[in-house]
Amino acid sequence: MIRHLAAFLWFAVAAAGQSPETRVGQWTRFEAVFQAAADYPDPLGGVTLNVAFRSPSGQTHIIVAFWDGGRFWRARFAPDEIGSWSYRTGAEPQDFGLHNKSGTFQCVAGTSHLELFRRGAIRVSKNRHHFEHADGTPFFWLGDTVWNGALLSDARGWNVFLADRAAKGFTVIQFVTTQWSAAYADATGRVAYRVRKQGGREELAVDPTFFQRMDDRVSAINAKGMLAAPVLLWAHPSQPELNPGVRLSEEQMIQLGRYMVARYGAHQVVWMLNGDGDYSGENAPKWKRVGRAVFANPHPGRLATMHPGRLKWTFDEHAAEPWYSFTGYQSGHRDDEAHLRWLVSEGPPAKAWRAENHLPVVNLEPNYEDHRSRTPGATHVFTGAEIRRAAYWSLLVGPPAGVTYGAHGIWSWETRKAEPLNHSGTGPAAPWPQAMALPGSTQMSHLAALMRSVEWWKLRPAPQLLAHQPGTRDVAKWVAAAAPEDGRWALVYVPAGSSVLLRPEVAKKLGKGRWFNPRTGLWRDATNLEPPDASDWVLHLRP
Repeated sequence: MIRHLAAFLWFAVAAAGQSPETRVGQWTRFEAVFQAAADYPDPLGGVTLNVAFRSPSGQTHIIVAFWDGGRFWRARFAPDEIGSWSYRTGAEPQDFGLHNKSGTFQCVAGTSHLELFRRGAIRVSKNRHHFEHADGTPFFWLGDTVWNGALLSDARGWNVFLADRAAKGFTVIQFVTTQWSAAYADATGRVAYRVRKQGGREELAVDPTFFQRMDDRVSAINAKGMLAAPVLLWAHPSQPELNPGVRLSEEQMIQLGRYMVARYGAHQVVWMLNGDGDYSGENAPKWKRVGRAVFANPHPGRLATMHPGRLKWTFDEHAAEPWYSFTGYQSGHRDDEAHLRWLVSEGPPAKAWRAENHLPVVNLEPNYEDHRSRTPGATHVFTGAEIRRAAYWSLLVGPPAGVTYGAHGIWSWETRKAEPLNHSGTGPAAPWPQAMALPGSTQMSHLAALMRSVEWWKLRPAPQLLAHQPGTRDVAKWVAAAAPEDGRWALVYVPAGSSVLLRPEVAKKLGKGRWFNPRTGLWRDATNLEPPDASDWVLHLRP
């Protein structure tokens, strides 16, 4: 796609008609619009338009432009350097009126109070255990699972929801970007793409009007100071005709993925290539090829991962991929002993951080609140207790990078009480305004407040602090302990009112403490290591 760009020459000229010169805040979105001289029968598969952006320091970033309907093409770019930028296009075919267009703009210091734009884009930290802003400030991932939200919401409802999550300290919104098995179309009846027969072959066609509506939803996430985490290609094998990661050919998946990366790369995003699939074993080579092609020319500084199915682990087979930035996994939606032990001790979440080439790890889908357990034979519905337990365990059994919350009715964006489409057995879900007020989301805000009160990015699993692990016999009572490497303080999560039995030398060193109530967010002094009641508590130990 970029083979013609190496020959570009740079000129210190402004684009025609750009006077005064456009001014863009650092880390915010600049957009250049180009108009073709004529219509083209296959703008998605037959035209390539690349734009080379040259920074004040002389670095060149190649950005893919996208077709936005009719004869219009757009290139979006988020500058990271203050100063004068220039750009020039390279198009194939070159006689289409899009080739060799140029322009300039000024990147100026931003004035936003939002950390995403004040501190800069998100990256992996130097120690590869957590995320941080461009200025080095640690970034705590507190996500919400809103798969259908961007598709089915109206603008008012979407903004009401985002305002609630921002006020509660959420930092990431996870959503699906195309139609899939839980949403056949968006709220207006449009679909992101269709596969049509053309000249004896299947051809992918996108609908720009669908994505123009999606633009507003993605921009609204950033406007509330949160990171957008779109799933590009949902890949669950059920309903294969509906999920693009199954329905589309490899070539079509690459085309669709590239289109969305081009369209949203200048937003503050972190990519999820696929959703709810198995990307290991015989499936791994295909997804490696798709990932390399989709992210062959990404916006600089954007992270990417996979959202695998339940208890699937992608790190071992994909960590060496150039686009793979961190490991996401899914521990929901069961609570039998095997599943709980996979999370706290037996599975990769508690072990992978010791790998030499480790990366940040995030549980992208623990149990959903108000969702029926999928453990065979179970009939109970997950409450805040199971949600908190999964969240705190996910954070403390490995170096914490973040965790994602989910609620039945929010993920599917129900407007009336009903079981979500094609998800039988999950139980009836409340309408999203009611689900938005479930206690678990407020309790996640307490979790975020706890993390803000300590240097959470320094925590490492510290089971050696404990003289006794009650979870050995009953996994539901698993006590998760974590401390910085210097051992000067510690956090201990107690899920079921068990007393904390520390090793004598640890108790002597860390003799003081406070109990944090994860249900209310309130603190109380710890007169001893007995939790105040039989519910879950977090103990903050210090000298």
